[in-house]
Amino acid sequence: MASETRLPQTEIYNPFTPTILRRPPPPVPNVLATVYSFPNMEPLRFTEYPANQLHLPLRRDILHRAVKYEADVHRGMRTANTKWRSEVHGSGRKLRPQKGTGRARLGDRKSPMLRGGGVAFGPKPRDMSTKLPRKIYDLAWRTALSYRYRRGELIVVQKVEDIKNEDSRWMEQIMQWNHWGKGDGRSLIVTRRVMPKLFEALNGGEEQPGCGRHGIVKEEADIDVKDLLELGRVVIEKRSLDAILREHSSDLNMRVPSAVRR
Repeated sequence: MASETRLPQTEIYNPFTPTILRRPPPPVPNVLATVYSFPNMEPLRFTEYPANQLHLPLRRDILHRAVKYEADVHRGMRTANTKWRSEVHGSGRKLRPQKGTGRARLGDRKSPMLRGGGVAFGPKPRDMSTKLPRKIYDLAWRTALSYRYRRGELIVVQKVEDIKNEDSRWMEQIMQWNHWGKGDGRSLIVTRRVMPKLFEALNGGEEQPGCGRHGIVKEEADIDVKDLLELGRVVIEKRSLDAILREHSSDLNMRVPSAVRR
């Protein structure tokens, strides 16, 4: 009599249930940027930045979406408000009979056809801002900086010190000497914090008009993508550039998923 033998148990291979592991991303090449001193613009050293931060290809569509998004945000809340007939104070009694008078049909005194009545299709308060994904907006920031870097219009300085004299004539000489002035397309200077004398000399103040025809100076927290593209070049502190790149890097995946089968 033959005895039954149990076959060895084997693991059933299922190609549709892989095990997902995380592997380090591939290495990203670096690009070099020269760090200068301010305001004499003497080269100090080279610094490296990843190519996915300062060497991205030009994407006009993404830049356009970012600039439009910022413009809509600045428009803010539309405050114009008119009253519709239901919001006007008054009686709801019908003014004249529906038929028999030979005149047009008319409702109550709050009708938009009468003086003092409601406004038909008038403006109402509404938010004019639009939405843009965070990753697209961060990519637009780095695309704008890459556009300036590739054209040689991104000047990185070690630290912008506040000037000793708020006279705009001294700042005008600095702008013209470094070819940052009106004849060369004006310049945007980005600082980490507000420097009263530098801001007054360039942007102007109560006592003097400033030399805004040669450029403007802004704090790091006050700039946007449009500011990076508007003027001829961007002069930015290294720590401000590092902070901007660190803040707008949400679309960079630091860990790449990899399907590994057991």
